[in-house]
Order: sequence, then C-alpha cells, then structure tokens
Amino acid sequence: MDAKAARAATTAAVAGMALGVVASLGSFGAATYFARRIITPEHEKKDDTTVVEVGDGTVTLVAEPHTLAPGHYGLWLDGGAGHARLGDVLAVDATSRRAAEHTVTREVLGVDAGELRVGTARWNGYLYCGDPMTAHGLAHEDVLVTSDIGDLPAWRVPPAADTDGDRTRWAVLVHGRSARREETLRALPVLHRLGYVSLVPMYRNDIGAPASIDGRYNLGLSEWRDIEAAIRYAVRHGAREVVLFGWSMGGAVVLQTLDRSPLAGWVRKVVLDGPVIDWGDVISHQADINRMPFGADVISKGLLGHPWARGLLGAAEPIDIGVTNWVARADELEHPVLLIHSVADDVVPSGPSQALARRRPDLVQLALWEQALHCREWNTDPQRWERLVADFLTTGAIRDDPPPTVSAGGSASSGRRRD
Repeated sequence: MDAKAARAATTAAVAGMALGVVASLGSFGAATYFARRIITPEHEKKDDTTVVEVGDGTVTLVAEPHTLAPGHYGLWLDGGAGHARLGDVLAVDATSRRAAEHTVTREVLGVDAGELRVGTARWNGYLYCGDPMTAHGLAHEDVLVTSDIGDLPAWRVPPAADTDGDRTRWAVLVHGRSARREETLRALPVLHRLGYVSLVPMYRNDIGAPASIDGRYNLGLSEWRDIEAAIRYAVRHGAREVVLFGWSMGGAVVLQTLDRSPLAGWVRKVVLDGPVIDWGDVISHQADINRMPFGADVISKGLLGHPWARGLLGAAEPIDIGVTNWVARADELEHPVLLIHSVADDVVPSGPSQALARRRPDLVQLALWEQALHCREWNTDPQRWERLVADFLTTGAIRDDPPPTVSAGGSASSGRRRD
C-alpha cells in the first residue's frame, strides 16, 4: 500500500471511530434522559384530547386510540378544574381523507364539574373523579397513615352496613406511577359490598404527600414502606387480614411490600391490574415505542443501578432493576395472586404477567382482556372485572371465559429486543 492509500485508510478508520464515539455518546445521552424520565413524577400533564362539538347528551372528539377505545371514561376539563364522564362510542366519522380530521361521537353520562365545551381537554382513564362520596356516594373518613417519610393522606371507606363485614377484613389499594388516588375508585363498590374496609393511601411524591429526599420514584424499592405503613394502620385499627390491590407501578410496589415487609404475613390475597411484573421488560418496551437509540434501554438500566450515576439522574439511591423481575423470582412468591391484564396494554406489556402465571399456577390466576388499554380493563367490562375480584376474594377461584389466544411470548413489545 502506497503512502497515499495508507493515509486514506487511516483517515477512514479515524472517521469510523469518531462516528462510533459520537453514536455511543448519543446513546448515552439519550439513555440518561430516558432513565431520568422513568423515575421523575409527571404531575403536570398536558391536554391530549380535542372536543369538536357538544350535542344533547353527546360529545364529538378528534379520533385517537384512546377516544376510540370501548368502554366508559372521564374527561378532565379546564386544566383539571372540571370533569365529565363519557359512555359508549355512538358513531365514528372517518370520511375525511385526512386521519387528523376523523372524529368519534360518544355518549355523555354526566358533567361532574365545570362546562363541557369545544376545545382541548385531558382523557381520564379512571372514569371517576373526586372522592368515594362524590364518585359513589360512599361515606369515608380522611385519615393519615404515618410512614417513615411522614404523614400520608388516605381515604378509609367502611363496608356496607348490611354485609357480614366485621371490619376485620381490609383492602389496601395502591395506584400507579404519576396517577392519583382516583384510579382506585373503580374498585370501591365491589369491596364495599363484600364487607371490606378499604384504605386508599397516597405514597411518597404524590401531589399532597411528602416528597422523598430526591423527589424521584424508586420504582417500588422505597415506596413499599408507605404500603407497609398502610398495613400497620389497618392492623392497629382492627384488621385481621389484608388484601392488597395494585395498578401498574402500584403492582410493583405491592410485590416489593410482600417481599420486604415483616407485615406481609397479614396479607391474605393480592389483586394486580396491569401490573409491572418486570421493570426491565417495561423499560425495553418503552424504549422501542419511543424510538430510543439502539442499546439505550440497556444503558438506562445500568445507570439506574449504579451508585456513580446518581448525580446524573438526580437519584438518592440506585435502583436494582433485577430485583423487580418477578418472573425470574417466581419461586419466591408466597401469596395467592389474581392478575388482570390486557394483551392490548400499550404501556406495560402483558408478557411478564402471562409468564408469571405459567411459572406459578399454584398461586397465580390470570384473567386476560383483549381490547383494553393500560389499566382500563374495568372500563371495558366492569361486570367481568368485579365478578372476578369477588370470586377470588370469596372462594379463591375465578370463574371466567377462556382467555384470548396469544402468542407464546405474550408480550405487547415489538421490534428489536436489547436484553
């Protein structure tokens, strides 16, 4: 090779190395941003729905996956000051050639506050707003649950007077990441009828609750202490057995509570809806759908777990993603679990729930939904949801239709996998 060719080869090699370094730095920067987002509470949420027409008992919205979804939902109005409840889809207009102009008309079940009018609004997957009284007419007390982080506001809802509830059976309901206690309101009527005292606590970093020292989520690895405090409150107020409910990240919090708390012996059964069974799987899925650079999810998981990355993430302590994988830790489960999950879950894939049920058929019962988006199984079929919960809590066995056929992997994740 002559000198000119050698120089060209060297230049090409250096350029290739430089591009590799730039790409690596890009992936590292993206992974750092991604990891920070995962553990940062999202309290300020933007409007995501457009109202184009309000009729007599109807509302017409720009068609989006969430506005087209079957079932009953809510709509936050005026930045959250107002609220409306929406029923079934009545009509879909897809005559426009532009997808952005497609619309859907839904039934209006009621306006709880504010005025439903043309403009932007924010979708509410809970359907209900307010508190147990405003949502269901259920009397409740506002109480404080004392945890190591401070006093946590909670609702305490007594059982129905005409049930055989002796106030020794309690249910503790745990909402999901950046959600509100209203997420759990859907479950209160069936628990009320079954004779349970329901306790719905906030946990650290909720709006209205004490913040952690770093203001970051620990993905269940510190929040479990707040649920332990709720169990302690229940026991001190007469509970002899406790059922834990968890939605989304609330499921991860519940599982860590069972693993780490000495009070787990008071827990009789567990109900999880759209739960995070494995944070590693969720992170990889979210990296895919957010089109993160290849390998960003692996780097993010590493950053979350390394003490030296705390400054980059603003986190007070590392998060060991491995200990959140309950498929791998299936042999450690000791409590009967009802898993409710949708194969259409667009946020937390159902694959790990399906895998956990296969690993522990002696303890885990799985009820799959076909169409519901994340944690909206109740919204699409409340009768089925409440029947399953009632069966599980009263007899220990669920009566259900055969689940939908899914692939062996069962995960909603698609595209490249990184781990």
